[in-house]
Amino acid sequence: MVHLEEITDKIETTLRVSEDKPTPNPAPAQSSSTQNASSTTPSNPIGPALPTVPIPALPPQLAHNAGKSVDEILADLNKSPLFMTELDDNNNTDLEALQALAYEGTPLENATDFKASGNEAFREKRWADAREFYGRGVALLTGEEKRRARGDPPHANDALGNDESEIAAQRSVLEALYVNRAACQLELGNHRQCWLDCAAALALNSRNVKAWYRSAKALLAVGRVAEADEACAGGLAVDANNGPLRAIAREIVAKAEADARKTAEEERRKVESARRGVNLRKALEAKGVKVRKSALPPDTGDARMELVEDENEGGTLTFPTVLLYPAHYESDFIKAFSEKETLMQHFGYVFPLPWDKAGEYSANGVGCFMETITGGLVKVGKKVALLKVVSLDSVEVVDGVVKIYVIPKAKAEGWVAEFKAAKAKEKEKGGT
Repeated sequence: MVHLEEITDKIETTLRVSEDKPTPNPAPAQSSSTQNASSTTPSNPIGPALPTVPIPALPPQLAHNAGKSVDEILADLNKSPLFMTELDDNNNTDLEALQALAYEGTPLENATDFKASGNEAFREKRWADAREFYGRGVALLTGEEKRRARGDPPHANDALGNDESEIAAQRSVLEALYVNRAACQLELGNHRQCWLDCAAALALNSRNVKAWYRSAKALLAVGRVAEADEACAGGLAVDANNGPLRAIAREIVAKAEADARKTAEEERRKVESARRGVNLRKALEAKGVKVRKSALPPDTGDARMELVEDENEGGTLTFPTVLLYPAHYESDFIKAFSEKETLMQHFGYVFPLPWDKAGEYSANGVGCFMETITGGLVKVGKKVALLKVVSLDSVEVVDGVVKIYVIPKAKAEGWVAEFKAAKAKEKEKGGT
């Protein structure tokens, strides 16, 4: 209790001695720890001494934190459930105690209630809500498993927490919660979470047929056929006549057969592709066609140089071909130009060109050229089979694509001169 001393007339007079004298604004009051060092404090104060008020002790938490750094204080706070920003599942008894106090009744009773609520939500096809209810029950009972593993005593509201029958009952409910939550995960398409919950249930009871079934179904849904087959076999080992398991077994067999057929077909295609590649190289060599790959080949989609195997000995080569119109910066693409075909045959459907408003391009009104290996030009006869052109010693097919320049005859001479001049400049730059 604070001591109050009556102010007598003598003390009051003393206190008023300097009342009429102007004084500066009072300085802030000094603590008792600095009073002795102050030069303004009179050595012999007039009147009785003021009572000494003891400095209160620091609160326990502040005293506990005295001398600690900010990081150390924050680390301590994170161990308290009320201030946690991260969960430590392995070692936070305060958190588990707070969770236990959040519900009335024992962990078993509360988990059973959550299971019932989850079942109701599941019947109403509220899969996410049901999963949440089951998850809360799982959290309660796995918390009990961890508590017992640490050797901690039961919570105050759970006197039978370490009783063998209570533990068995808890694990039975926990098993059901895992299996039921797995069903929710399956409905929600969370296949990995489904088989993880099933694995947790099977760790408690390896004879849980529902866990085997849901595991197999989730694994099959993501194409993990071999693992699905193992899960199904595990369930059938427990109950060989289980209808859902036998049904999923048939699905697994059908999927395995389909996968085997697909794998065999892919392998056949690989072998066939390799064989055709060998035959194509042989045909190109036999027909005198030189080929080269550039550093940046064009994207031609599924169009490619091929050997069409027919009754003709050696087969027939086809080439993706680009008709370039450099005078107008346009082009056309022919997906498969046979070695036996001529430009005139293709001009029959290529001309007239939709953008040729002046009518400069026609089968008889254009000249055609191909670039040579040395950077020159060779004239391509419009009635000559393509093979005769691409098999010339001076010509090569780059990246499997034939490129033919198509120029109006009236502009051909000027364009050829420009082309050669441009190539000459390129060679000069390359030489320097």
